[in-house]
Amino acid sequence: MKALLQRVREASVTVEGRTVGAIGPGLLVLLGVGKGDGEAEAVALADRIAGLRIFEDPAGKMNLSLLDTHRAALVVSQFTLYADTRKGRRPSFVDAAPPDEARRLYGKACDALRALGIRVEEGVFAADMQVALVNDGPVTISLEQPPAPRR
Repeated sequence: MKALLQRVREASVTVEGRTVGAIGPGLLVLLGVGKGDGEAEAVALADRIAGLRIFEDPAGKMNLSLLDTHRAALVVSQFTLYADTRKGRRPSFVDAAPPDEARRLYGKACDALRALGIRVEEGVFAADMQVALVNDGPVTISLEQPPAPRR
């Protein structure tokens, strides 16, 4: 699984002119599910997202997590995180999980975040969504589960 985290002052998702999810300060999480991912990856990635220390403490250091700050997460399904652009000019998405499996594991990751005490708002899986955000920092972090090997 892959997640692109953006620390935000606020973020929202609109589908067909209606806001379906919105948060104040917290994380916008763009979440992609790959072929071969399972529930263990979804739960482990949720744990990493909740505990990642990317919010400032009183001394101005990035030292606090969603769990520490009690901030929210807006989670949006994003199969395009699995785009393969090595050939030609049109991305391939062959490494993305099939839609039914991706939907199930996206839901599992959201539920795992909630189980940790995080308030979670969601986009609409497979919908044409408009995402609005005000970056905070900006701070943008990419995560993979399992983690990519170090180079």
